[in-house]
Order: sequence, then C-alpha cells, then structure tokens
Amino acid sequence: MRAARCNEYGPPESLTIEDLPTPEPGPGEILIQVKAASVNYPDVLIMDNRYQVSLPTPFTPGSELAGVVGAVGPGVGQFSVGDRVYGAMFSGAFAEQVVAPATAFSPMPAGVEFGDAAAFSVVYGTAYFALTLTAELAAGETLVVLGAAGGVGLAAVALGKQLGARVIAAASSPEKLAACRACGADETVDYSHENLKERIKELTGGAGADVALDPVGGEHSEATYRAMAWRGRFVVVGFATGEIPRIPLNLVLLKGADIRGFDFRPYGERAPELLAQRRAELTDLLAQGIIRPHISARFPLERASDALVEVSSRRATGKVLIEVGTSSD
Repeated sequence: MRAARCNEYGPPESLTIEDLPTPEPGPGEILIQVKAASVNYPDVLIMDNRYQVSLPTPFTPGSELAGVVGAVGPGVGQFSVGDRVYGAMFSGAFAEQVVAPATAFSPMPAGVEFGDAAAFSVVYGTAYFALTLTAELAAGETLVVLGAAGGVGLAAVALGKQLGARVIAAASSPEKLAACRACGADETVDYSHENLKERIKELTGGAGADVALDPVGGEHSEATYRAMAWRGRFVVVGFATGEIPRIPLNLVLLKGADIRGFDFRPYGERAPELLAQRRAELTDLLAQGIIRPHISARFPLERASDALVEVSSRRATGKVLIEVGTSSD
C-alpha cells in the first residue's frame, strides 16, 4: 500500500510517498481502506516536531479519515468487513490503508459522503464541545470567533448559529469573511484592516462579547479579550499562528471575564459519558444535513505535501482533503 511518510522532522515539502506492507489488525483493531483524509493544522506541527506531543520518526501523518472496514481484529464486535466508518487518531491517516482502534471510529450516517465524514470529527467536535461544554454558550448571547475562516472557525460559526447565538466572525481577508457569512455569520471583522477591539465593541453596542472562541492565538487574542463583556468567557482551543499570547493578569481582574481552555483528552478520561452524549448530538446534526463541512481544496494522496502547505500557509478556508479513494462510493 502507498503512504505519505515523514522520515525526518521538517516542513510539508519533506513528505515522501512510499510503498509499505499492508498492516494487520490486532486485538480490538480494524483495518480501514481509506477513502478520504482531512488535514488539520496539528499535522503540520507534528511533522515539524513543534506539537505538544512528539512522534518518533518515521511515521505517517494525518489524524482524521473516513473509509471502509477491510478486516477486523480479535474482539471487535461492533464492525464488520464492508462497514463505512469515520473517526480520528493521532497519526497514520495519509495512507491507502490504516489499522486503528475500533473504539476510535463510528459508523458513517446514511447519505453522508466520505469527504464530509473525513472533514467532520476534529473541527466540528472541537467547536461543538468547546462551545457547549467549556463556553456554555446560551441562545441569545454574542459569540466572537477568531480565525473564523479556518476549519475550527467555520465550524464554530455554523454551530454558534445552530445554538442560537449572534455570531461575529473575525478573519483576515474579504474572501475569508465571505465564507464566514455563507456559514451564517451575522457580522464580520477584517482584522487585517480594522481595529478588532473597537469593532467588537461597536458591534455589541459597547457591551462586549459574551463568548470568544480562539483557535489561533497571536496578537488578536488580547485585543479580543479587551472587548469581552463582564463575566464573559474567553475560550482557548489552539495556537494556529504558532504564537502563544500572554494576556496581562490585571486585565482579567479589570474585565471580570473568564479565560477557559478546551482539550479533548481530559473529557475522554474524566467524563466519557458526557463526551459521548455530545458526540451523538453532533453526529445527528450531520446526519440530518443541518451542518456540513466547508471543503475548500482536494488533493490526491501523491500530493499530500501540497495539501499540508495549503493549511500551513493559511490559504485554506474550512477544510482541505486528501482523497485516497472516491469521496462518495
């Protein structure tokens, strides 16, 4: 089988496509014939050894995929050969076949294409769980989304509207803001030309934002926090800019707004039932067609490095796919 390989840490261009033996599923594992995989910014960081968790080389990057079960290991009772599945893991998705724990995957809802399923789990899961579990977003509140044209950003825009919030999308170009409006944003801010703090204040009548979701970090985090409402919730979910902001603690005292962080892992360990409940709610929205990932670019496996560059350069809006098989068969 073919797979994209990172043989030494470096930029996306250092990926190679190699032939590897077909893996065999062990106890509790399934072999998946990959149809589509999606690129997430952490894939770029992992390749360059800049992620919070280091992965020894050589490895196959990619965390999110959809495909067809090709074989099942001992002890797997929830899947059979031929089942359509989707899910995420830490690495291995950018390949024609992958072995993964069966518990990391779910049956694909009827009528959903492989590409949509592959682009769904990470960004929509991050946005939905962060908004409902960490931010506790309520209908009628104002939500600001930073990096709103990225994968998590567009998901947060769509889900914020679904949850009944007034959504202000902040991004860096008119084209990206147009994508945000297409996903339901009520207002937009071009922070490459507008004063982010003042614009948020203006759009909220001086009251400030009830909730802000920040998947990017960098210089815009503090400006947004300065535009928070009293008792607002500023939720950190990542640092796509590569810059971790340092918000002065005197601002926290003066603003009276919380700074909260969202990470999947503690919920999986400490509240798996709650996570499963929220995941079922989210999957139901996908199955009903209420939400659908915005996919801006598609690449074949042999151009996996180009797909990663599309994300690392921040040119992409929404999700970037690597298509290994067809996206709808």
